[in-house]
Amino acid sequence: MSTVQASGLSASVLVLNRQYMAVHVVGVRRAFGLLLNQLAEVIHIEDGQYGNYDFQSWREVSELRSEFKTPEEDWVQSVNFEVCVPRILRLLNYDRLPKQRVRLNRRNIFARDANRCQYCGKRFSTSELSLDHVVPTCLGGGTSWENLVCACVKCNVRKGGRTPKQAHMKLICKPIRPKRSPMLSIKLGNPKYASWKTFLDAAYWSVDLK
Repeated sequence: MSTVQASGLSASVLVLNRQYMAVHVVGVRRAFGLLLNQLAEVIHIEDGQYGNYDFQSWREVSELRSEFKTPEEDWVQSVNFEVCVPRILRLLNYDRLPKQRVRLNRRNIFARDANRCQYCGKRFSTSELSLDHVVPTCLGGGTSWENLVCACVKCNVRKGGRTPKQAHMKLICKPIRPKRSPMLSIKLGNPKYASWKTFLDAAYWSVDLK
């Protein structure tokens, strides 16, 4: 697959452990590497039915599906054949349980707050946003999900080293710790990844995005 074209390489693939529990999200190159090295199989859901495929059988399925492509599918092209990007892989020899902790980092906070300043309510690009401690650290506020929000530069400067009440400002939403990765929640809003919900909605499994 070293000659694969870049068209479908920006997609993501959900990875399950051997017990069909979500443990990870990987890029397309990594996913095909797992398939080619026989470390994983494709899990494909269609009309409520599960299908398990190794790389060769998935390639054959792709050939049959190639004449009926849908906007929700991603495809990659090698020199000799075209293959549909799988949405879900199952690791054949991995039994570890999924991680239950959502990382507290800038990317996840921006995703949780949907790039919206939590004081003025306007959306901004990531480069125009900053993180604000609702209760400033100088007043004893900690660095936690419940005390960090997105804020535009203007609102952050206006608030300064004060609490929202002291600054006569009001939070749009109360900051909370998300039950699963905010970046993952964004992907679930995309019809391309609808099949992921089968393995994510039944339990609050957190997945680290790499």
